[in-house]
Amino acid sequence: MRIAIFHDYIGAIGGGEKLVLTLARGLGADVITTDVDADSVRKMGFGDVNIMSLGGTVKMPPLKQISASFKFAMCDFSKEYDFFIFSGNWAHFAARRHGPNMWYCFTPTRAFYDLYNTFLQRQSFITCQFFKIWVALHEPVSRKFANYIDYIVTISANVQRRIRKYYGRDSEIVYPAIDISKFNFKKSGAFWLSVNRLYPEKRVELQIKAFRQMPEEKLLIVGGYAKGDHASIYVSQLLNNIPKNVTLLGSVSEDELNNLYATCKGHITTSLDEDFGMTPLEAMASGKPTIAVNEGGYLETVDDGITGILVTPNENAIMDAVKLISSNPEKYKNACMERAKDFDTSCFIKQMVEIIESLENKQE
Repeated sequence: MRIAIFHDYIGAIGGGEKLVLTLARGLGADVITTDVDADSVRKMGFGDVNIMSLGGTVKMPPLKQISASFKFAMCDFSKEYDFFIFSGNWAHFAARRHGPNMWYCFTPTRAFYDLYNTFLQRQSFITCQFFKIWVALHEPVSRKFANYIDYIVTISANVQRRIRKYYGRDSEIVYPAIDISKFNFKKSGAFWLSVNRLYPEKRVELQIKAFRQMPEEKLLIVGGYAKGDHASIYVSQLLNNIPKNVTLLGSVSEDELNNLYATCKGHITTSLDEDFGMTPLEAMASGKPTIAVNEGGYLETVDDGITGILVTPNENAIMDAVKLISSNPEKYKNACMERAKDFDTSCFIKQMVEIIESLENKQE
């Protein structure tokens, strides 16, 4: 069976990009996207996956999102593949011409729905007006193209509830996966690790505020951001407010990241109502506990007190958790590595293949 996976764009290294490329490799599928950062793909270790670009997008929001949507809506690969998968916020604009299909939905577009007011609060008055116009025009069109989706699979119960609320559709949960064989425990080192794209909703500033008050602790932050996204101002603010014990490493190679997981003391993540969150799985596969905010998809992966600590989203709670884990970080090692086995790639690919085959059988 010839399978194509449509994905918005492959820019900064993130959990979504890793998952799409993992799925493509597991299914022997091609990836069709817009912007492609070949260096990021190589750093992630997916140079063997065939990626085709529909052309670059306009590097200015919301023109980037609009141009991506338009490219997907206008393309036609219907005669070249037998089955189509969509992922991301804009790739499903290709659904009208490409079936049978499935949407592996990371989340309904958060700027349109649950984070609409959050996005408004972070912008100037003039920018807010353009944002409101964009959402008013783009959201109903996005919902219209979602109607061409045959079947929706999603990444967590958290997102499943959003899909039911905003699209009125049922969905099946298939948890994202990691290749646990790539991760290992070397030591409980002298630093904490944060891995996330540098977007406002990741709330990295909470981590920085906490570590500013703990000069005896060290935090390394891995991650970048894609051009044309809403992160530029946020990143400049972070860079102007970094204490000496916090280092922004930017994007690193897969080997470098795995070594950081293997040698860190623990992992920390603070995303706002995270869809699912891949980084706690990577940390657990490395035998490292995660400090995560007590919300979103983290509730489905982090076992409080056993594989990490769930905290309220404020710097004092983060500080308390850092101090508690630092007193005996290896206490969590075995439970973390055992929990990670539930999210291995082999289970993920098996579930996805079974769903695709069942959908194919219904077409016959």
